[in-house]
Amino acid sequence: MAFENAHITASAVAAVEYPDLVRQYRVTGVPKTVVNERVEILGAEPEASFVAHVLESIA
Repeated sequence: MAFENAHITASAVAAVEYPDLVRQYRVTGVPKTVVNERVEILGAEPEASFVAHVLESIA
């Protein structure tokens, strides 16, 4: 989605290289997606499901 919209930014972090972030975000599996420090999604989701999950969480 970040490729499609200039208002979206994304970063990928290797969990083994950043143990402090793993603890901060309580990573128990990968992928883990954190949106605006409010929405956390563990595991891969299809795009439509991901967008619906985020929109439900911020509404």
